[in-house]
Amino acid sequence: MSLDKLEIILSQQLASIDNAGTSKRHEQVISGRTSGTNGFGPRYHLADFGQKSFLRMNSNSYLGLESHPDVIAAEAKAAEQFGTGPGAVRFISGSYQAHKDLEQSLADFHGRQSAMVFSSAYAAMLAVLPQLVSEQTLIISDVLNHNCIINAVRLSRCAAKAVYDHLNMSELETILKENSGLYKRVCVVTDGVFSMRGDYADLEHITMLCKRYEGCYDEGIISIVDDSHGVGVLGKTGRGTEQLCDAKADILLATLGKAFGVNGGYIVCSSKVIKYLRETAALYIYSNPITPAEAAAATQAVTIIDSELGLVKLEKLQKLGRRLRTGLEQAGFSLLPGQHPIVAVLIGDTKQTIALVKRLFEHQILVTGLSYPVVPKGQEEIRLQVSSDHTEKDIDFLLSVMLSN
Repeated sequence: MSLDKLEIILSQQLASIDNAGTSKRHEQVISGRTSGTNGFGPRYHLADFGQKSFLRMNSNSYLGLESHPDVIAAEAKAAEQFGTGPGAVRFISGSYQAHKDLEQSLADFHGRQSAMVFSSAYAAMLAVLPQLVSEQTLIISDVLNHNCIINAVRLSRCAAKAVYDHLNMSELETILKENSGLYKRVCVVTDGVFSMRGDYADLEHITMLCKRYEGCYDEGIISIVDDSHGVGVLGKTGRGTEQLCDAKADILLATLGKAFGVNGGYIVCSSKVIKYLRETAALYIYSNPITPAEAAAATQAVTIIDSELGLVKLEKLQKLGRRLRTGLEQAGFSLLPGQHPIVAVLIGDTKQTIALVKRLFEHQILVTGLSYPVVPKGQEEIRLQVSSDHTEKDIDFLLSVMLSN
């Protein structure tokens, strides 16, 4: 047996990826972190860049909880008590009290009957959606949904699938109306916040349409929302897109790896659905859970977000986001509208996007550039992400570099 022939094919495919400019394997490796000084926030060191320190504007840790001393202490204490790994999948001997405590905290936080923790939000979507779909189910999806939803739909043995234009509620209603009586069940699945843009689904309208047309399908309509970028960030108390829109999905998925600052994913919904998924969701049954230490850290993070300190962090995050948006708009940059800490700066040209990312890096600022063919021509952008760990001086420094020639 030999890999020689296969490696020739793979080399050609890698060359094609590199030529298209879509490579993701050349990763920047973070080798250190230092606390902020002189009014600036934390700085990060990269392997192969010596003592240079970088302002990180491409992190999903919106509330900075990965470095909060109480979260770190909770994880350290649980690791000392239970060790560094769960040792088994949950139905064998891998369920710890820390997992149960976290699930109860998440259910309470979202006002649901029950919760279920997975190794990641991606795994949660792949595990959950196929188990809620029969061969007589129609799946309806937003065209800009995350890759995890796209792949979960592919894994689902549904009767049919339909895709509506981004945030187009008229088109969603048309699909529901035209398919009335043709399928027994419908799953409407969407991101809460769309990660490349920072805009969000109109959950009030979506849930209203689901209720309006559920009588047209024998087994009803299920609304499923992945709000990984919304939970902890949007709404008066950080309950995410649901709170912002004053509407609840039937099933909510989210991550512990963004605003909560830890690792893992979860769903919240009714206790009966959770019981069924514990029996049927392969990525839960046959895959190790997050560690007990991670679960303890996440529980502490939930406690912080659901406290006065959490409100302070959320208010600071929103204030810094407004400061960045205002500065960029006054300078003439084109932004996608929104109130999320994802600030999408529309450049509209691949060369200009690459050049601006390079210039920011030369000034020791880490950002994410999205160029063609990752995005369509004319929609090239730079995605900036604000954190409550940032300061006004960080935002002003970023603006000064963005505005310089």
